Amino acid sequence: MDAFEFSELVKQQGQSGERFLEFLNVPTMSVGVYSLPAGGIDTQTPHTEDEIYYVVSGRSLIHVGGEDRPVEAGSVVFVAAHVDHRFHEITEDMTILVVFAPAYGSQA
Repeated sequence: MDAFEFSELVKQQGQSGERFLEFLNVPTMSVGVYSLPAGGIDTQTPHTEDEIYYVVSGRSLIHVGGEDRPVEAGSVVFVAAHVDHRFHEITEDMTILVVFAPAYGSQA
């Protein structure tokens, strides 16, 4: 069994100096922690896999395929593969749980 403590994952992600920390990768899915600072710019481009975002903390707008929507702690957003998306107008530091299916990069 793989089990994780989210607070420890957030700590590891912060110490890594990277915005994204993947902590699980199996053929059918991968999971990671993504963080964006208030006022920051999300530079991601469309992915080749479907994706779910669960906003753990923070506040911003998310742009998905031409639509903008506010998100905050508790928001869940599905983004289909190849669809343009990004967080913007980030007003509070964001911590996001990200799930890719199948695993991130496996369809590239």
